[in-house]
Amino acid sequence: MSKISTKINMGNFFEDFFMGQEIVHPLPRTISEGDVSLYIAFTGSRFALHSSDIVAKELGYEKRPIDDILMFHLTFGKSVQDISLNAIANLGYAEIRFPTSVYVGDTVSMSSTVIGLKENSNGKSGVVYVHSIGKNQRDEEVLNFKRWVMVHKRDTQTLSKISEIPSFKEATPILEKINIPKIDEVNTDATGGKFFFEDYEVGERLNHPEGITIDNSDHTLATKLYQNNAKVHFNDHMMKSSPMGQRLMYGGIIISIARAISFNGLQNAQWVYAINSGAHCNPTYAGDTIYAYTEILEKLEHSREDIGLLRLRTIAVKNQASSEIEQPKDEEGKYLKNVVLDLDYTVIIPKKKTGK
Repeated sequence: MSKISTKINMGNFFEDFFMGQEIVHPLPRTISEGDVSLYIAFTGSRFALHSSDIVAKELGYEKRPIDDILMFHLTFGKSVQDISLNAIANLGYAEIRFPTSVYVGDTVSMSSTVIGLKENSNGKSGVVYVHSIGKNQRDEEVLNFKRWVMVHKRDTQTLSKISEIPSFKEATPILEKINIPKIDEVNTDATGGKFFFEDYEVGERLNHPEGITIDNSDHTLATKLYQNNAKVHFNDHMMKSSPMGQRLMYGGIIISIARAISFNGLQNAQWVYAINSGAHCNPTYAGDTIYAYTEILEKLEHSREDIGLLRLRTIAVKNQASSEIEQPKDEEGKYLKNVVLDLDYTVIIPKKKTGK
């Protein structure tokens, strides 16, 4: 009989985490042009800053930065092996900041600290809260965020009753220094939009008309691109015996699709400054069609005269036009069954005087 090896990494279960635990995640990732092209193929993202070297140079960059959300995925993927390999679901995000632009050729890596633990009452799983920081090869911080994930327990008979839940800020603070070049003017013919900071109103709702259907091949390849090896996204054989009955789509793909759909109406909001909070409200599966609408929650002035910030709430809906939904929650405060994402985030947008 062959000897069973103990060298295999089976991932961490809820009991393996402890408060204050520090984890350095393996597999740094050097970003290539192929990553950028595949991201456009999987999402249809059209923001000009990340699509055109010429537009990037017109906006003051030496070269084109990669899409902020793509950088999030490529960096976030480092943490999956240690945090969410045995996840049931990724539940939410908070206080996500994008301090420094990332470019093709940069190498990103990540570390995390456990900041909260809560065992679920059923004794079968628990929620793990982590604070993760991504850096480039120069040790510059490129990503800073908190998230919480529901993870299986190894021993369902023993209860720890641990319940240490961290608090989160309602919105990510806006810093005095914003690391993007000074914007002298924006070529609206190139960006595809003529609306600037002054043109938006608090309370305004943008019903983005496009819908994007996500196939099995799309979400499987995209998740592989991010090296996110969570079992619930890949192992169809395992998931067929689960209550879901099929593979669960990685929630980050829904964030990307919703952001791509939001282009129509927010063409000049090309920088994601922060994600304040996010909730994956219902599961998404292959074959679902995603729609989205965006509300303007807040207009934020900055000491820089060339830019302002918009705090947005984008709601992603599956298999129903977003214009058909007035509110994402019912009278009892529960998300409607077709609502799959509730994303509160802040974008940078040029002021009108910079347009031509």
